[in-house]
Amino acid sequence: MENADNEKPLPVRERLAEHRKNPACAGCHRMMDPIGLALENFNAIGLWRAHDSGAPVDPTGQLYDGTRLDGPVSLRNAILNRADSFIASFTESLLAYGLGRLIDYRDLPAVRSVEREAAASDYRFSAFILGIVKSVPFQMRKADDAITTVRKTTSTKALDSPGK
Repeated sequence: MENADNEKPLPVRERLAEHRKNPACAGCHRMMDPIGLALENFNAIGLWRAHDSGAPVDPTGQLYDGTRLDGPVSLRNAILNRADSFIASFTESLLAYGLGRLIDYRDLPAVRSVEREAAASDYRFSAFILGIVKSVPFQMRKADDAITTVRKTTSTKALDSPGK
């Protein structure tokens, strides 16, 4: 498969390296890329692959703290070694998704409560969902705020679209 300039596409690792040359992108990608590259042997539908754009897949990387990764097993072990951080980040992200907004310091008691409830249920996914749904921020959110946000976003997109 070739691109518009009849050049062979670059493997993901090389495309990401090119993207990281932009200083505005480098900081976040330094944190994210090793995680994604550790999973690079999986294609878009989850099948195992050994090559990407004709080049062998290189799943090696290094997390921000120096932990070396060489594929899914080492990534799993790295996450398990940081279970508290993973659970906190997961819970915050799930609450933000459920609320339809970013969370702030006022939401952190709810995050900790959801984490405690999930821990009591052996961290079952359903325990996180129930904890979010029962949380004060979720129960007290305003439907009008969500609708207004959607309307503002839709209106802005309509104004920005070509031909308007």
